[in-house]
Amino acid sequence: MNTTAKYISELLYRYECVILPGFGAFLTKRQPAVIQESTHAFFPPQKLISFNSQLQNNDGLLANYLATAENISYTDAVAKIQRYVLSLNNKMAHGQRMELEGIGSFYTSVENTLQFEPSQETNYLTEAFGLHSFISPSIIREEVEVTREVYKKEVEAIEETTPIAFTPERRQERPYLKYAAIAIIALGVGGFLGLNQFNANERLEGHKLYESKLQQATFEPSFPAINLTIVKETEDTINNDHDISTINSAEDNTGDFHIIAGAYRIKANAIKKVKKLKATGFNARLIGVNKYGLHQVVYGSYEDRIMALKALSDIKKKQDRRAWLLVQAL
Repeated sequence: MNTTAKYISELLYRYECVILPGFGAFLTKRQPAVIQESTHAFFPPQKLISFNSQLQNNDGLLANYLATAENISYTDAVAKIQRYVLSLNNKMAHGQRMELEGIGSFYTSVENTLQFEPSQETNYLTEAFGLHSFISPSIIREEVEVTREVYKKEVEAIEETTPIAFTPERRQERPYLKYAAIAIIALGVGGFLGLNQFNANERLEGHKLYESKLQQATFEPSFPAINLTIVKETEDTINNDHDISTINSAEDNTGDFHIIAGAYRIKANAIKKVKKLKATGFNARLIGVNKYGLHQVVYGSYEDRIMALKALSDIKKKQDRRAWLLVQAL
């Protein structure tokens, strides 16, 4: 006996699409709870089953599940499914109505097309397990109109039959209690005023004592003395015009391609850098101040880009890897 339909039914609880290879796919769609007002019927949420004959490719879901359930190989499971589909097609070709238990029934229409009628007996929505549809009898509500006049008449009738009389209660007068209360209040007020006067006097005395101590206090700072020596730079030290004219001699080469050695905020430091580079054989010089206010020192300037790049590569290897090329007309 082929139990393929049983395995399809079990998979529909867990998956939204179960394909029967070579035949079609069973699809599920969640439907919320429904109430039919005309019949007073209540239906729990469920999965609606539909069929699509266009999806026939084997996705392996049914075959793997069948092979695991019956402890057979995947190839044998595929062959068993094929035999089941062949039997379905043969019965449909002879006009028989095919019933898949718990899933639905198949039949051929007048136009010779395959039709599917889902079963309503099985609910594949696990969340709705144990819920069943039922029909509730209609609820008839009787509306009783109660007005204010009705209540008024009822109250008047009760008052006529059972009148209610209120007797005021007489209390024994005790005049001494009144005087005792007055005395207690007077003592409380007097004590409060006396306490406030005492607090005011205390605050006044404390303030006077504080002022006298403050006037007698002397403050002796214990900070050590700091002697600052300010050295004023001369105009020659700041400008270094003589040194600039010396290091930027007429022998310096010209050009728009400059290999930058550094940029300095203080001009004297820039001049020292130029002298140091000249001592090592470079034709160094100052080329002016950049937009950041820094004095730029170059290893040298070149008129040809190729020569400048070659010199830059050599300087990066032997002198300073931070050197870079500036292209600027001076």
